Amino acid sequence: MRKSEHDRVEDRPVRYFSPESDLIDRSGLSDQDVDQCYRVLEALREWQVASRALSEASKRYMKLNESDMRAIRMIIRATEQHQVVTPGDIAREVGISSASTTKLVDRLVAGGHLIRVPHPRDRRTTCLEVTESTRRSAHDTIGRQHARRFSAAAAMTPDDREAAIRFLGALAEADIPQGELAE
Repeated sequence: MRKSEHDRVEDRPVRYFSPESDLIDRSGLSDQDVDQCYRVLEALREWQVASRALSEASKRYMKLNESDMRAIRMIIRATEQHQVVTPGDIAREVGISSASTTKLVDRLVAGGHLIRVPHPRDRRTTCLEVTESTRRSAHDTIGRQHARRFSAAAAMTPDDREAAIRFLGALAEADIPQGELAE
């Protein structure tokens, strides 16, 4: 009895990277090298899936959307560095308009995540600070996850960390939109 195409697909996991792609230059690579490259890409995909799941879980836990989370992370980082944060800083960080920033800040203040305080040098504007309860919640959840990521990097040898830095830098450069995607 012959298996249908549907049955054969269910017999093995889906490979997300096609070894038959005509866009990939395999010159000078052995079959093992090519396989290892695909395993690197698959591991990266698995990390992206886990990272997205963590991000979604964090947003659900904090009851915030992506822009809200980015704003809060930025304010926490800036505060740790003894910098003041204005609504204009949030607009630049999140990449939203002034009107959208006002709505975001109003929503986060109403939700008990931010407070407005006077700017130390410019009476025309206000500064934003994360409330202690939101800072503590972010520290105890997202902060712990970042500590686990740091531990994963710390467990690597210095040479492996340098290789990871080079790889991720090259990957970031490779992901700059090109051609029609850049428009």
